[in-house]
Amino acid sequence: MQLLSEQEIERRKDREELMQLGINPYPAEAFPINVTSEDIHKNYENHKTDYKDISIAGRLMTKRIMGSASFAEIQDSTGRLQIYVRRDDICPGEDKTLYNSVFKKLLGIGDFIGVKGYIFTTQTGEISLHVTELKVLSKSVKPLPVVKRDEEGNVYDGFTDPEMRYRQRYVDLTVNPEVKQTFITRSKIISTMRRYFDDHGWLEVETPILQAVHGGAAARPFQTHHNTLDMPLFLRIANELYLKRLIVGGFDGVYEFGKMFRNEGMDRTHNPEFTSMEIYVAYKDYIWMMEMVEDLLEKVTLAIHGDTKVKVGEKEIDFAGPYRRLTMYDSIKEYAGIDVSKMGEEELRKVCAELAIEVDDSMGKGKLIDEIFGEKVEEHLVQPTYITDYPIEMTPLAKKHRTEPGLVERFELFVNGKEIANAYTELNDPIDQRERFEDQLKLAERGDDEAMAMDEDFLRSLEYGMPPTSGLGIGIDRLTMLLTNKTTIQEVLFFPQMRPEKKQVEMTEEEKMIFELVKGNQPALLPEIKGMTDLSNKKWDVAMKGLSKKGVVSVRKEGENLFIDLAE
Repeated sequence: MQLLSEQEIERRKDREELMQLGINPYPAEAFPINVTSEDIHKNYENHKTDYKDISIAGRLMTKRIMGSASFAEIQDSTGRLQIYVRRDDICPGEDKTLYNSVFKKLLGIGDFIGVKGYIFTTQTGEISLHVTELKVLSKSVKPLPVVKRDEEGNVYDGFTDPEMRYRQRYVDLTVNPEVKQTFITRSKIISTMRRYFDDHGWLEVETPILQAVHGGAAARPFQTHHNTLDMPLFLRIANELYLKRLIVGGFDGVYEFGKMFRNEGMDRTHNPEFTSMEIYVAYKDYIWMMEMVEDLLEKVTLAIHGDTKVKVGEKEIDFAGPYRRLTMYDSIKEYAGIDVSKMGEEELRKVCAELAIEVDDSMGKGKLIDEIFGEKVEEHLVQPTYITDYPIEMTPLAKKHRTEPGLVERFELFVNGKEIANAYTELNDPIDQRERFEDQLKLAERGDDEAMAMDEDFLRSLEYGMPPTSGLGIGIDRLTMLLTNKTTIQEVLFFPQMRPEKKQVEMTEEEKMIFELVKGNQPALLPEIKGMTDLSNKKWDVAMKGLSKKGVVSVRKEGENLFIDLAE
């Protein structure tokens, strides 16, 4: 059974009254819109004759009743507009119900209305819509959080709790409309990148999300089961191996914006579902790719900010190329004072122990080096920096370095201490690739649940021949965080993954009082709490029964004393 607040009960009554008046609170027919609030505020003063026949719709956000005339504000997708509603204008006949009952009493904050009329300027200089027609479009039966703003624009009683904002993004976007700009910027980042790739003649494609073999990255997958085929399937951790199959098939350049899924931890920069862009271009190498990425990110930052310099916290980051290039070994030597280039696995384990870096038996040489790098180097890479030339053990899908034995041709781009992009000169030797996969299987046998699986079909595609190719992946979520100056990935995802929501319990005023007293007085002796409430025996008994029935509290006896315990 749904527990309703007093306001929710009243709004449901208003809904019923509208229907009794013959007004459908949720009409099916379209409402014509010929302007936005943003358009009106930007252009009315210079084109006043164009705003005499206006039709606009939005959510009612404020209402000031002043007898037979009232002011209100509606909010559409572009902003707010003040409206002026006069009883005799929207009710020209004898029947004044639409104003006296519907607008004044039955419409509340959060309801959607459609209005028609003309634009004018009030005596205080406020651009407003004089309403001549009003139509109910959608009745809200749950009240919006009240957000108060003073004349200077300062916000009070705002909808600011992060968990509530992420769970109820629809409310967040409504009462904190500035949040929309983050997602508008995110969309512009993607569209700018897409335009850049298209202008170069590279093809946007789609590859499978459900895969029989999880590959293309070192990560733990989500697993499911296909009933008809009676086989396990995995949500993709990367789309790399399918995109490279398309290069084998004859495309010179392919790219994909897509969701990836990794069954791993969650923190400020990780969500189990995230967006990645991957691109593969034939006849190129990782050196060419570095130059392409610099050009791409310059154009993206210019499109978003009109400048290549971006404010991130207290830092200013410049995305104009060229970026600094530093090999992985040199970066560890520079920032940790250790030369790991000639170390074997056991020596690396000793180094990790000395540096108090936690490792386990499943980690091979590559992962140990990666742990040292992550612990001692990443935080120092604030300005865009390419970390290049990784140990072969870390990168099973990259081509061996052309001059440095034991390394591969790979770079990662780090900005503000976080990896933003990852690229290789792609391994196209099928014999070498098979041996690398076999090494991964050995790591899996040691307990590494992020080791790559053997993909026979991908190997078969390489056996048909893949041209020299360079590939790149860019994390769209992290790039958006940088370009919008956000510190958590949840701020740039409309609907981030959350823990199951704790069921909210509606309580009477007496129940709330007892609950707060018990919460603030632990251990809570029953006689003491009862004495603090000043409730009669009857009201106390009713409130305690209510709290017990709702699973909020329980009473226990310990010796001669009775205690009230809060439920877990």
